[in-house]
Amino acid sequence: MKLLHLYLTVVCHLSHPALSQPQQVVTVTVAAPIPSNEPEWRDEDRFTSAVLNSTNTYRSQHGAADVVWNGTLADFADDYLDGGDCVFEHSGGPYGENLAMGYPNATASVEAWGNERDEYDFGRQGFDKETGHFTQLIWRNTTDVGCARRLCGRDGWFLACEYWPQGNVEGQYEAAVGRREGGAAGLVRSWGVVVAGLVVCVVGLW
Repeated sequence: MKLLHLYLTVVCHLSHPALSQPQQVVTVTVAAPIPSNEPEWRDEDRFTSAVLNSTNTYRSQHGAADVVWNGTLADFADDYLDGGDCVFEHSGGPYGENLAMGYPNATASVEAWGNERDEYDFGRQGFDKETGHFTQLIWRNTTDVGCARRLCGRDGWFLACEYWPQGNVEGQYEAAVGRREGGAAGLVRSWGVVVAGLVVCVVGLW
């Protein structure tokens, strides 16, 4: 049965006359009810392994070194989800951040971010609201990741992943986002129709 997913993407760009700040991308996906006993969600070791394995698979395909699990990042994500009551909004933290909701397991969530590479224009390196999760996922300077998850009733599992150093930094895309080695196409998506919306937030720092 095909699922209908609704994406709300929020992009916040912090601008400073002397600094180029990362653009923050948040993805919220609302889908049909997800089984609450999925091992990749319930078991801590399986959850960690699923995130690392799927993340590092994409990174290796784009010439980026593997990331390692960072407990500080995972704790931050956990605290964010604990305090959010399943309200889907950006944490406002100091890390790179990808969020997703409604996928059957952690692997599928990360693959949704990674499969944005099909839409990324490697000939015109830079930020794009449709591919910001992918570029953070494979950002070469990122070395650490930590994630947490919460079950949000019929909306399914809410996944928050934090990255350090954060990606999506203006002026660094050409060096930090590598083409897929071998030039193969992206993975085949297993989802139905996707509808995207965008809200842009600009904050000035002086």
